[in-house]
Amino acid sequence: MRALVCEAYGTIENLNIQDMPTPKPKAGEILVRVGAAGVSFAALLGVQGKHQNKPPLPYVPGNEMAGHIVELGVGVTNVAVGQRIATGVSQGAYAEYAVATAANAVVIPETMPYAEATNFPTLYPTAYGVLKWKANLQPGEVMLVHGAGGGSGLTGIEVGKAMGATVIASAGGADKLAAAQEAGADHLIDYRTEDLRARVLEFTGGRGADVIYDPVGGTAFDASLRCIAPEGRLIPMGFASGVVPQIPANILLVKNVTVIGFYYGYYNGWGGQGGKGGTPTPKEAAALAKRRAMVADAQAELMRWFTEGKLRATVAATLDLADWVKAFKLIEERTVVGKAVLVP
Repeated sequence: MRALVCEAYGTIENLNIQDMPTPKPKAGEILVRVGAAGVSFAALLGVQGKHQNKPPLPYVPGNEMAGHIVELGVGVTNVAVGQRIATGVSQGAYAEYAVATAANAVVIPETMPYAEATNFPTLYPTAYGVLKWKANLQPGEVMLVHGAGGGSGLTGIEVGKAMGATVIASAGGADKLAAAQEAGADHLIDYRTEDLRARVLEFTGGRGADVIYDPVGGTAFDASLRCIAPEGRLIPMGFASGVVPQIPANILLVKNVTVIGFYYGYYNGWGGQGGKGGTPTPKEAAALAKRRAMVADAQAELMRWFTEGKLRATVAATLDLADWVKAFKLIEERTVVGKAVLVP
């Protein structure tokens, strides 16, 4: 099979396409013929060796994929050969075939193209999980979304709107703001030309945003601390700016602000396993089963929202695997509007 391989951490140009053996699914796994794989900031960090998860080298990058099942591992009963699914993996999506944990597979509608489906393994459930489970976003609350033209920002807008929030979108440039408006944003801010704090306070009558969804970090995070409402919830979702912010605790104290950490991999089994030899203890296995049940419920609601037209699953570019440099540059240079996708 054709696969994109990382042999040493570094720049994306150092990746190369190789002919590799098709993997075999182990017990509890499925083999998927990949129809499309999402290009993400997390995958970029992985290639650079900057992600918290570092698989042994060499490895095939890629964490989000959609395709159809071609083989089942021992004990798999929740899905069947031939079904169209979307799923997240810790590695391996940038290849013609990839193995995935069967418990994490989400059956997708026949009407959903594979490229659009790559938004569902991590982006949509991440937004859903943090906004519903952790931030407890309520109808009528004000939500500010940074990086609103990127894949993470757009999915954040759509999930926030589906949950009944009033959404303020912050992005750089007319094209990204137009995409945010199409995704449902109620108010728009071009952070390049406007005072973000002043505009947020203007839109909220001086109160500030109740929930702030921030995939950018850096100066965006700093501005958030100056325009968050009392008892607001600040969610650092990523650091596309390249700057991991430091949090002044005095501001949190004065405004009763909650800063929420959220790693979606914890809920679907990417977050590491304890026990001897890496095998989860019975208690850990039971806890993971409960978290995966939460994910399944979330995915069911997300699929309903998609069929109801509440989620657009925007795709900015669909590129052949051989164009991986171009695809990653869209992420690295923050020019992508929506989701970039590779087709093996």
